[in-house]
Amino acid sequence: MTLIGVGVIIIGVASVILAIFIAHLLNNLASVLSGVDKTVQQLPEQMDGILKETTSIMHESNQALADINNKMEQLSPLFYIVGDVGNATRKLSSSLVDVTDSVKTKTEVGQEVSGKNNLGGVYGGVALGYYWLKKKRDLKREKRAYTHEQ
Repeated sequence: MTLIGVGVIIIGVASVILAIFIAHLLNNLASVLSGVDKTVQQLPEQMDGILKETTSIMHESNQALADINNKMEQLSPLFYIVGDVGNATRKLSSSLVDVTDSVKTKTEVGQEVSGKNNLGGVYGGVALGYYWLKKKRDLKREKRAYTHEQ
Protein backbone atom coordinates (compact mmCIF):
# COMPACT_ATOMS: atom_id res chain seq x y z
CA MET A 1 0.00 0.00 0.00
CA THR A 2 1.17 3.25 -0.92
CA LEU A 3 1.02 6.46 0.97
CA ILE A 4 -1.96 7.65 -1.00
CA GLY A 5 -3.92 4.51 -0.05
CA VAL A 6 -3.13 5.03 3.65
CA GLY A 7 -4.20 8.68 3.39
CA VAL A 8 -7.49 7.70 1.75
CA ILE A 9 -8.17 5.13 4.51
CA ILE A 10 -7.46 7.74 7.22
CA ILE A 11 -9.75 10.24 5.48
CA GLY A 12 -12.45 7.57 5.19
CA VAL A 13 -12.20 6.60 8.88
CA ALA A 14 -12.28 10.28 9.87
CA SER A 15 -15.34 10.80 7.67
CA VAL A 16 -17.13 7.83 9.32
CA ILE A 17 -16.31 9.17 12.82
CA LEU A 18 -17.49 12.63 11.78
CA ALA A 19 -20.69 11.15 10.32
CA ILE A 20 -21.39 9.21 13.58
CA PHE A 21 -20.79 12.36 15.65
CA ILE A 22 -23.09 14.45 13.42
CA ALA A 23 -25.76 11.68 13.52
CA HIS A 24 -25.63 11.62 17.34
CA LEU A 25 -25.84 15.43 17.45
CA LEU A 26 -28.81 15.48 15.07
CA ASN A 27 -30.53 12.73 17.11
CA ASN A 28 -30.23 14.86 20.31
CA LEU A 29 -31.53 17.88 18.41
CA ALA A 30 -34.50 15.82 17.20
CA SER A 31 -35.38 14.83 20.80
CA VAL A 32 -35.20 18.48 21.91
CA LEU A 33 -37.45 19.53 19.04
CA SER A 34 -39.86 16.71 19.95
CA GLY A 35 -40.11 18.11 23.50
CA VAL A 36 -40.69 21.59 22.14
CA ASP A 37 -43.43 20.18 19.88
CA LYS A 38 -45.21 18.59 22.88
CA THR A 39 -44.98 21.86 24.84
CA VAL A 40 -46.32 23.88 21.91
CA GLN A 41 -49.22 21.42 21.49
CA GLN A 42 -50.18 21.86 25.19
CA LEU A 43 -49.92 25.64 24.98
CA PRO A 44 -53.46 26.35 23.60
CA GLU A 45 -55.08 24.33 26.40
CA GLN A 46 -52.98 26.11 29.03
CA MET A 47 -53.78 29.50 27.50
CA ASP A 48 -57.52 28.66 27.55
CA GLY A 49 -57.24 27.79 31.25
CA ILE A 50 -55.34 31.00 32.00
CA LEU A 51 -57.87 33.11 30.09
CA LYS A 52 -60.79 31.46 31.93
CA GLU A 53 -59.16 32.17 35.29
CA THR A 54 -58.36 35.74 34.26
CA THR A 55 -61.98 36.27 33.18
CA SER A 56 -63.19 34.91 36.51
CA ILE A 57 -60.81 37.19 38.43
CA MET A 58 -61.94 40.21 36.41
CA HIS A 59 -65.60 39.38 37.11
CA GLU A 60 -64.97 39.02 40.85
CA SER A 61 -62.97 42.27 40.87
CA ASN A 62 -65.80 44.12 39.16
CA GLN A 63 -68.30 42.81 41.72
CA ALA A 64 -66.03 43.80 44.61
CA LEU A 65 -65.56 47.27 43.11
CA ALA A 66 -69.33 47.69 42.69
CA ASP A 67 -69.82 46.64 46.33
CA ILE A 68 -67.19 49.12 47.52
CA ASN A 69 -68.79 51.91 45.48
CA ASN A 70 -72.20 51.09 47.00
CA LYS A 71 -70.78 51.17 50.53
CA MET A 72 -68.95 54.44 49.84
CA GLU A 73 -72.21 56.00 48.62
CA GLN A 74 -73.84 54.94 51.88
CA LEU A 75 -70.97 56.40 53.92
CA SER A 76 -70.78 59.72 52.06
CA PRO A 77 -73.41 61.47 54.25
CA LEU A 78 -71.44 60.39 57.32
CA PHE A 79 -68.32 62.05 55.93
CA TYR A 80 -70.29 65.23 55.23
CA ILE A 81 -71.61 65.21 58.81
CA VAL A 82 -68.10 64.72 60.21
CA GLY A 83 -66.91 67.62 58.03
CA ASP A 84 -69.72 69.84 59.30
CA VAL A 85 -68.93 68.92 62.91
CA GLY A 86 -65.27 69.75 62.25
CA ASN A 87 -66.21 73.16 60.84
CA ALA A 88 -68.52 73.86 63.79
CA THR A 89 -65.86 72.94 66.34
CA ARG A 90 -63.30 75.04 64.48
CA LYS A 91 -65.65 78.04 64.60
CA LEU A 92 -66.38 77.42 68.30
CA SER A 93 -62.71 77.10 69.19
CA SER A 94 -61.85 80.25 67.24
CA SER A 95 -64.56 82.17 69.12
CA LEU A 96 -63.21 80.77 72.41
CA VAL A 97 -59.74 81.95 71.41
CA ASP A 98 -61.18 85.43 70.77
CA VAL A 99 -62.88 85.46 74.19
CA THR A 100 -59.70 84.23 75.86
CA ASP A 101 -57.67 86.94 74.18
CA SER A 102 -60.20 89.53 75.31
CA VAL A 103 -60.11 88.30 78.93
CA LYS A 104 -56.33 88.20 78.81
CA THR A 105 -56.20 91.80 77.58
CA LYS A 106 -58.60 92.94 80.30
CA THR A 107 -56.62 91.05 82.94
CA GLU A 108 -53.38 92.62 81.78
CA VAL A 109 -54.99 96.09 81.96
CA GLY A 110 -56.28 95.29 85.48
CA GLN A 111 -52.84 94.14 86.57
CA GLU A 112 -51.32 97.37 85.27
CA VAL A 113 -53.88 99.47 87.21
CA SER A 114 -53.47 97.45 90.41
CA GLY A 115 -49.70 97.59 90.04
CA LYS A 116 -49.74 101.36 89.61
CA ASN A 117 -52.02 101.92 92.61
CA ASN A 118 -50.52 99.14 94.80
CA LEU A 119 -53.93 97.47 95.01
CA GLY A 120 -52.71 93.89 94.48
CA GLY A 121 -52.77 93.08 98.19
CA VAL A 122 -56.26 94.55 98.60
CA TYR A 123 -57.64 92.51 95.69
CA GLY A 124 -56.01 89.38 97.06
CA GLY A 125 -57.47 89.99 100.52
CA VAL A 126 -60.97 90.61 99.11
CA ALA A 127 -60.75 87.41 97.03
CA LEU A 128 -59.57 85.41 100.04
CA GLY A 129 -62.41 86.77 102.18
CA TYR A 130 -64.96 85.95 99.47
CA TYR A 131 -63.78 82.38 99.09
CA TRP A 132 -63.62 81.93 102.87
CA LEU A 133 -67.24 83.11 103.27
CA LYS A 134 -68.36 80.91 100.39
CA LYS A 135 -66.72 77.85 101.94
CA LYS A 136 -68.33 78.64 105.30
CA ARG A 137 -71.81 78.88 103.67
CA ASP A 138 -71.27 75.59 101.84
CA LEU A 139 -70.32 73.84 105.07
CA LYS A 140 -73.49 75.18 106.78
CA ARG A 141 -75.67 73.94 103.91
CA GLU A 142 -74.10 70.51 104.05
CA LYS A 143 -74.60 70.35 107.80
CA ARG A 144 -78.32 71.29 107.42
CA ALA A 145 -78.82 68.77 104.64
CA TYR A 146 -77.16 66.06 106.76
CA THR A 147 -79.37 66.81 109.82
CA HIS A 148 -82.57 66.83 107.67
CA GLU A 149 -81.75 63.43 106.22
CA GLN A 150 -81.61 61.81 109.63
